[in-house]
Amino acid sequence: MPQRRRCWRPPAPLPPRGSTPLCPPTLRKTNSSCLETLLYNELFVYNIRKDSWAKIDIPNPPPRRCAHQAVVVAQGGGQLWLFGGEFASPDGEQFYHYKDLWVLHLASRSWEQVKASGGPSGRSGHRMAVSKRQLIVFGGFHESSRDYIYYNDAHAFNLDTFAWSKLAPSGIAPAPRSGCHLASTPEGHLMVYGGYSKQRIKKDVDKGTLHTDMFLLSAESLEKWTWSRVSPSGVKPTPRSGFSVAMGPSNRSLLFGGVHDEEEEERLEGDFFNDIYFYDLAKNRWFLGQLKGSKSEKKRRRRGAAKGDSHQAGGEGDEAQGQPPPGPVEIVKEVVAEDGTVMTVKQLVSAPQGKPTEPPELEGEDDDDGGSEASNPPVEPCPRSNAMLAVKHGVLYLYGGMFEVGDRQFTLNDLYALDLHKMEEWKVLVEMDPKTQEWLEESESDEDVEGAEGGEEEEGDEEEDSDEEASGEDDKEEHPTVQQDEQFADYLSRTEQYWVNLARQNLGPDAKEKKTVKVGQAMAKAFYEGAT
Repeated sequence: MPQRRRCWRPPAPLPPRGSTPLCPPTLRKTNSSCLETLLYNELFVYNIRKDSWAKIDIPNPPPRRCAHQAVVVAQGGGQLWLFGGEFASPDGEQFYHYKDLWVLHLASRSWEQVKASGGPSGRSGHRMAVSKRQLIVFGGFHESSRDYIYYNDAHAFNLDTFAWSKLAPSGIAPAPRSGCHLASTPEGHLMVYGGYSKQRIKKDVDKGTLHTDMFLLSAESLEKWTWSRVSPSGVKPTPRSGFSVAMGPSNRSLLFGGVHDEEEEERLEGDFFNDIYFYDLAKNRWFLGQLKGSKSEKKRRRRGAAKGDSHQAGGEGDEAQGQPPPGPVEIVKEVVAEDGTVMTVKQLVSAPQGKPTEPPELEGEDDDDGGSEASNPPVEPCPRSNAMLAVKHGVLYLYGGMFEVGDRQFTLNDLYALDLHKMEEWKVLVEMDPKTQEWLEESESDEDVEGAEGGEEEEGDEEEDSDEEASGEDDKEEHPTVQQDEQFADYLSRTEQYWVNLARQNLGPDAKEKKTVKVGQAMAKAFYEGAT
């Protein structure tokens, strides 16, 4: 039997979407093709005061696309500038890159295509930032049916003269790349960090590179620029691609999430992240963002410390606090599908380096229920790549993105907020609705495609698939029940084999046994917690 692949098609009216700012989603191709690629040119506005989304219909918008870049400037009553990106038809037969430049006049709510010669070539995956009164475009890639190319060129668009110019900086430039971190300093300089590129080793064999270096593009004048290598200190992000960036308060840029892909025997598996790193532009230093927790959470943690760790309050360092040396921590996140199935995403969190956290002060508060409350995990976005970020009034807003579990790809439409001044906790503004998930299936074999064109064979397959789905719906209430007053450890011991088998059905026969067991245990825990 041919292997099948499931892809999630976003529904209307506000479909889940991810990738770069204002970037609609595509059902990304990895090991096989999805049945449809859906691109959008819709405009949505989130009202911070009303906590609500609104679709804005403006005539003559840019054509549908993804992997473009957009920035906002204050001039002219507020303008949103958009450049480049790529287009793919639903059937995948058409694919091309854009090199057009558009501006959305926010005051008049009107789109305008700005036609100026001398701009960057068609590309996607590039980065664009504002430097003084210029738009700076760096990097990206162009792909055709025959070949691909990554760029490390830089272009400037003057917001006063509406003219493009190609920069010719002195110094050694970064290697060609896409998807990097591009941040502008108050002095008009630009910081480039990370990114991804690949090169052809031999026919049909490509090697990908995750870049972790950093460069500064210094503006000595409008026409004179210089590249220089930067070696920042502090706790640097682990290698990754697909991370999201934004400028935060206090002259700090921030980096969120991403994915680190590993290819094993023609199978691509990725570790997704939901951590935050800050880069202090003035101090040239990275540091890991850590949430302090809300006041109520702090009190619960302090009560826990009073019970078990009070004898260590006077100690110093990790050894005095009974803590092992800091290192990467692997966390399994749970995602509940509509049918009650729980899939998991592996998250690798880097532990902070340097001075350990001082032990909390003890408070003489009632200890009732402190232990059970402290065990509740904090609310946070699930690990993801290609999320959209924006900062307003010191608050970080995070929307959408995507992650993968086995052959399944999820595109998200949830929305979170984090006060960057307090750094206490994430707030959920819009939850992910699992009921919006619609799965499309496609066979990877040419024989199935030919059979689908024949008509009768396709109908048989559809009936078989519908029977399987129907049986799945009938079986969703037949999970092993939780007995009265049964502890989770006892429930897991009694039903673990059932949940592992169910996980294996979802992940497929190629999944590693260790991962399958973890997913099965997570599914059992989610079902247990929902039943008690």
